Amino acid sequence: MSELRKIIIDDREIEVPPAMTLIQACEQAGIEIPRFCYHERLSIAGNCRMCLVEVVGGPPKPAASCAMQVKDLRPGPEGQPPVVRTNSAMVKKAREGVMEFLLINHPLDCPICDQGGECDLQDQAMAYGVDFSRYREPKRANLDLDLGPLVETHMTRCISCTRCVRFTSEVAGVFDMGQTGRGEDAEITTYLGKLIDSNMQGNIIDLCPVGALVSKPYAFTARPWELTKSESIDVMDALGSSIRVDTKGREVMRILPRNHDGVNEEWISDKTRFVWDGLRRQRLDRPYIRRDGKLKPATWPEALKAAAEAMKGRKLAGLIGDLAPVEAAFALKQLIEGQDGRVECRVDGSKLPAGNRSAYVGTAAIEDIDHARTIWLIGTNPRDEAPVLNARIRKAWLAGAQVNRLGREADLTYDVTECGTDRAALLKAVKGAKPAEEAVVIVGQGALMGQDGDAVLAQAMALTEALGGRMLVLHTAASRVGAMDAGCVTEGGMNAALNEAEVVFNLGMDEADIPDGPFVIYQGSHGDRGAHRADIILPAAAYTEENAIFVNTEGRPQLALRGNAPPGQAKENWAILRALSAELDAVLPFDNLPALRAKLVEAVPHLEAIDEVAENDWQPLKAGAPGKGDFTYAIADHYLTNPIARASILMAQLSAMAQGRGGTQLAAE
Repeated sequence: MSELRKIIIDDREIEVPPAMTLIQACEQAGIEIPRFCYHERLSIAGNCRMCLVEVVGGPPKPAASCAMQVKDLRPGPEGQPPVVRTNSAMVKKAREGVMEFLLINHPLDCPICDQGGECDLQDQAMAYGVDFSRYREPKRANLDLDLGPLVETHMTRCISCTRCVRFTSEVAGVFDMGQTGRGEDAEITTYLGKLIDSNMQGNIIDLCPVGALVSKPYAFTARPWELTKSESIDVMDALGSSIRVDTKGREVMRILPRNHDGVNEEWISDKTRFVWDGLRRQRLDRPYIRRDGKLKPATWPEALKAAAEAMKGRKLAGLIGDLAPVEAAFALKQLIEGQDGRVECRVDGSKLPAGNRSAYVGTAAIEDIDHARTIWLIGTNPRDEAPVLNARIRKAWLAGAQVNRLGREADLTYDVTECGTDRAALLKAVKGAKPAEEAVVIVGQGALMGQDGDAVLAQAMALTEALGGRMLVLHTAASRVGAMDAGCVTEGGMNAALNEAEVVFNLGMDEADIPDGPFVIYQGSHGDRGAHRADIILPAAAYTEENAIFVNTEGRPQLALRGNAPPGQAKENWAILRALSAELDAVLPFDNLPALRAKLVEAVPHLEAIDEVAENDWQPLKAGAPGKGDFTYAIADHYLTNPIARASILMAQLSAMAQGRGGTQLAAE
């Protein structure tokens, strides 16, 4: 690391690295600098000029603090540290001038703007602007863009900060947006009016410092001061992105990202952001019992009594779905195994080994991708399976990492070295592997779902050892790692668990079919595949409606807080299982969530360390050679992977649009 440099900012002396920009140095000194175009995760544009500061002894004009580095400052005449002022008369006048220019063409329609109350321009005009304008000329107007069903545009409000252009090209990896024209004719637009082909485009709503880009589904439904904000964890994929759930009354109005450098930085996928309309539709809000071949409403005492009578003295199997929290999975395991039944969470057929955390989680943290120089992708399409992780791989690629792929071709937004599509190519890669600097091997569920999944995983671990790197198993189900940690596995997988089962307790498992024969009790939030097969339905809370722990794909336990109440008579997952255990005369040893978590931590101690990634002991697998055939991908349709997404009108629309883009393009005749 280079030597630190002393710098004086507003009479405070601090030491900072010479490569740091002045705006970063000011932040380190605890001084806020206004900005519109600067964003710490995007390249520097230097075009809004709002971040002007005075450099003492420098040019007789203010300098853009985002574009000047500490090493560019000259020391004083006797070698004193350089001096920067952020609150001098020169700076104040410069900021007022910049704000006046920005507002020349701005429509000033704050009362009808969806950004009102959380608008950077509004806030900074109050803090750094003046209460009059010298301009009386007619304001310029721009045509609004059609960016599809997610982002609503009001381009007359645009101040040309170019954050949206830089995000889509640098982070999302699509080159659909840009700026055309010069001077007064300059405008942000999409090339040839095309829609943005990205599943991360919603982030430009957060990045836009004015009301030019706003959320189309959320528009005109609520103001920020009306909303109750809760911190939660996303379950649309296994990355475990940190999110904020904004509710109004009992309804979720929007979902926004929270900053977490170790997981999602400050980005989320479009599915995470816009799936909230699926939380309102197709909900199970009362218990049901199948009578005369039809599901009919029942009371909770009736449903619990019927479920207990069905379970008593019969062979039981418990299945754990993709969205179940750890507490519910652990409670179901206690309940079913207490009745001599079997529980299984690997409902997609993946051959994940029980008890070997280095094999079903890996040894790499998501953050390790940032520093990787060599990345191997085995049977995974991260753009569909975890879009935010894919953006992280792209960031590593932009920094010089080489990405190698074993699997079918797919556009990942960065260049990859194709190393084959089948198991033979994996064996060849293992044989030819040499130690590599900062190597990360990412194994997808598509590679592990075949009959030879354990052999493929063993070879992936052998490749990791040969490279001297770390391995990350990229899961597709938010519940999978937590349920594996809790020991919800049966030797032989789901088929073995269902073998000879007379009653199946289905905890939110909607992704696979349960064969005809067994009596099925379904506990879940939506009327999806699992509910259609059920004989008894116990309505449960969705992920925004209960306090819960989820463990993400790198093995990090994360806490999701309740944002709103479950609809109708639906109850929290763990509470339903506790009530059912009383009906079975096999009462579970907890009466509340803290007591359940105490039992859970006693059984699985590392779950107590919330938001920490545990070090997993490396235990390589010994398995035979894998079979033949190409690797497949675990996800066929990114937008319709779970019951909440399938209940969403918007997700159905996005899925149809994605399939339309994937069709054959015909030239105009």
